[in-house]
Amino acid sequence: MDNTIQLLFFVLVIIPSAILHEWAHGLAADKLGDPTPRMAGRLTINPIPHIDPWGTLLLPFLLFFLTSGNFMFAYAKPVPFNPLALRLRRYGAAVVGAAGPAANLIVAFGLGLFVRFMDISSFTAFLAIVVYANILLAVFNLVPIPPLDGHHVLYSFLPDKFYAFKVWLQKYGFIILIVFLLFLFDWLRPVMDWLFYFASGQRFF
Repeated sequence: MDNTIQLLFFVLVIIPSAILHEWAHGLAADKLGDPTPRMAGRLTINPIPHIDPWGTLLLPFLLFFLTSGNFMFAYAKPVPFNPLALRLRRYGAAVVGAAGPAANLIVAFGLGLFVRFMDISSFTAFLAIVVYANILLAVFNLVPIPPLDGHHVLYSFLPDKFYAFKVWLQKYGFIILIVFLLFLFDWLRPVMDWLFYFASGQRFF
């Protein structure tokens, strides 16, 4: 992919998808009775409140120039929420955590229908990229390692006797995540490829 096209891809696809992801977290928390996202001004699809100066703007452009466009990564500002304010006290955090990936999957499966039934063109090729990007965001964020969304789901279902493990994982989660990204990320590719085929009826190019 041409470097300029890759930069446009991030601006037009990854960043909006990440913002939608965070908005869904806030909406889920709000529906479960936690006013924190609303008070923080995060119940909006206006991108500005969701932009993290480092993660959304500086990091992707820095990586773009340092790697000559070969690697880029970005994230939106995490939506704050208070697990103790949620009506589903034990499983509320799991619902909020899963809402972001669920939003990405809804987009992926919705746009996947167009990829499936429309004639092949540059437009459907772009839609296919949007579908795969949203599947990537959903699957990656469901990995149960802090600070990813999957750890909220994991923690909600672990018995109380695993409290020490939760503390340990919270403490070393970022290091474990770096190791995962460097050595184990390819384990996710078969899952993402299958979901893309299920959504669009196509193999990802």
